[in-house]
Amino acid sequence: MDWLTAHHLGGIAIGIGTFLIIGLFHPIVVKAEYYWGTRCWWVFLVLGLLGIAGSLLTDQLLLSSLLGVFSFSSFWTIKEIFEQRERVLKGWFPMNPRRKHEYTETTPPEGRD
Repeated sequence: MDWLTAHHLGGIAIGIGTFLIIGLFHPIVVKAEYYWGTRCWWVFLVLGLLGIAGSLLTDQLLLSSLLGVFSFSSFWTIKEIFEQRERVLKGWFPMNPRRKHEYTETTPPEGRD
């Protein structure tokens, strides 16, 4: 950690870590929605809260920053899980055939109100 500070590389390390964390969450959203649907949103809420707690409890700026990025990426994932369901309904992503019944539209057919 001292080496990063001595060479003024802390910002670059935070940037690389942020890039990797956000990049990791995209396939997690796709897989989580495929296997568990929107039911798993609370897992990301808990992960986000744990990330905030960890960020507040550490004295190291790099670790605190990365935990903050992780926690808010977890919170953002909650929104993305629900949007991923909409992308599946549009046919942009594959539907889990075992959960096909969960993808039925709740809107009435055209011509019926």
